[in-house]
Amino acid sequence: MRTFWIIATAILLWNLLGDAAYLMQASADLDELAKTDPVTARAFMQMPAWAWGAYAVAVWSGTFGAMLLLMRRGWAWAFFALSLTAVIVQFAWSFLDFDMLGAKGPSSAIFPLVIVGIALASLVYARRKKADGTLH
Repeated sequence: MRTFWIIATAILLWNLLGDAAYLMQASADLDELAKTDPVTARAFMQMPAWAWGAYAVAVWSGTFGAMLLLMRRGWAWAFFALSLTAVIVQFAWSFLDFDMLGAKGPSSAIFPLVIVGIALASLVYARRKKADGTLH
């Protein structure tokens, strides 16, 4: 059970970092950002409301899922599933419409792939913990 608490806490901390990133990016001074990272500033300026909405759903549902996981609630997996779906929607805009790969190169896909991987792992972990009776 100790491993469960360590993993669940790590998942919550990861999601809280996502919340902080969202808040910083949504409130960023784009003129200042353009001085150091013009491509990202342009991406934030062009990002449609639905993509920002997907980003918000991704981070906040992931955090809620992590809190439910720590409370050992069976519904945690559903919030991780919603988060993963929203992550994919958000990054679909970044890579298919904005063309982040063309703008920043292949290395721009590394961190988004890590995010998708952790979102998927969180979902799988919650499903397994529900199946083994840890979550109820």
